Amino acid sequence: MNRQILLAHRPDGEPAADNFKLVESAIPEPADGQFLARTIYLSLDPYMRGRMNAERSYSDPVPIGGVMEGGTVSVVERSNNADYAEGDIVVGRMGWQEYGVSDGTGMRKVDPATKPLSYALGVLGMPGMTAYTGLLNLGQPKEGETLVVAAASGAVGSVVGQIAKIKGLRAVGVAGGAEKCRFVTDELGFDVCLDHRAADFEEQLAAACPDGIDIYFENVAGRVLRAVIPHFNFFSRMPVCGLISQYNAAGPAAEIDHLPQLMRAILTNRIAVRGFIVRDYADQEDDFLREVGNWIADGRIKYREHRVKGLQNAPEMLIGLLKGENFGKTVVEISDEP
Repeated sequence: MNRQILLAHRPDGEPAADNFKLVESAIPEPADGQFLARTIYLSLDPYMRGRMNAERSYSDPVPIGGVMEGGTVSVVERSNNADYAEGDIVVGRMGWQEYGVSDGTGMRKVDPATKPLSYALGVLGMPGMTAYTGLLNLGQPKEGETLVVAAASGAVGSVVGQIAKIKGLRAVGVAGGAEKCRFVTDELGFDVCLDHRAADFEEQLAAACPDGIDIYFENVAGRVLRAVIPHFNFFSRMPVCGLISQYNAAGPAAEIDHLPQLMRAILTNRIAVRGFIVRDYADQEDDFLREVGNWIADGRIKYREHRVKGLQNAPEMLIGLLKGENFGKTVVEISDEP
């Protein structure tokens, strides 16, 4: 049987276990031009919260009763597609299920020598490419500048800061808790990492950026963004790939409206603010895989995964991820590697 997790109903604010439904169905048969793949690893990412809503976005929402959206590493088990053979390892978007069929659209073969194969969902997948393309294209890093990135121990932020260091920047990370902050500085090589839960976080950020902030890589918003605003330099850049602190909001925030302060800073400092989705830079995938792959091989980029076994645990892990409970890239082990 094929186990799947469906969207049972849309959440209002923070998702809960009853928003998801675990079902069993027959393993699908591949039609002409298709192949059947068994899921090995499932990626969990913050963007999935947005797909649970019905509002217009850059991608269609998951329909009620539909299989939850997600990136996967899979192995081809049967194929009626000449481009894919039994045993091929592929990365794509099979979703929250143990088996799926595809005609190859949106799929990419993974070098079986990639170890672990789950890296194709992380540092060598969508999060890594988000960091690489967003920083290089929109952040436009220059040696000697200061970069700030939140969720610095996570899938995107950890790569952003390490690439910044490779490019000669001062990298200031922000994370939740002393353990994560130690990892960011001691293992990933950031210059400093600040705990956003600290009562004096704003003062610590000012002290860590004595020459101001040239690049703020936005993936969290909330308190971190508010603390950054007064320190933007002239002609600074703010690539925006996520707003995780806002994803569970059920309505307008009850706190002070900081939008006028941000808009004044954008005007006064001539800040370049640009939202982006990783597929905007799909034509740079080969460059990304080659360059980041070399940095990993050289030990210049390190990466941490937060793993759990079993498809049934995916809802709990996504709920925890949205609260910052993960430590590294969140991956669900669905079945054994071949």
